[in-house]
Amino acid sequence: MTNNERVSNGEWNGPRFVVLLYSCLVGVAAVFGYVIGLVRPADLNPQLFMVVDLPPTPLGMAMYGAITVGAILGVLLLLVRYVADEYDTAENRG
Repeated sequence: MTNNERVSNGEWNGPRFVVLLYSCLVGVAAVFGYVIGLVRPADLNPQLFMVVDLPPTPLGMAMYGAITVGAILGVLLLLVRYVADEYDTAENRG
């Protein structure tokens, strides 16, 4: 069975699962941010990357959670992919 057959049959391969997990985690962070925005704790002043001030509303907190978690996990996943590709090619070179 080739890789293309596995994808067309609906099996979960590595990259597809990682993207789905990444999307779910970003979605959960957005939901938690929205809930925190509804609760409105005292002194809530979200700053996106310490540069952009966001409003302490449910939508602002959802954006803060999704963008922050998405950026951090995205950078880490890209680093893992780069290292995995480099390690794989180093093994093939000899």
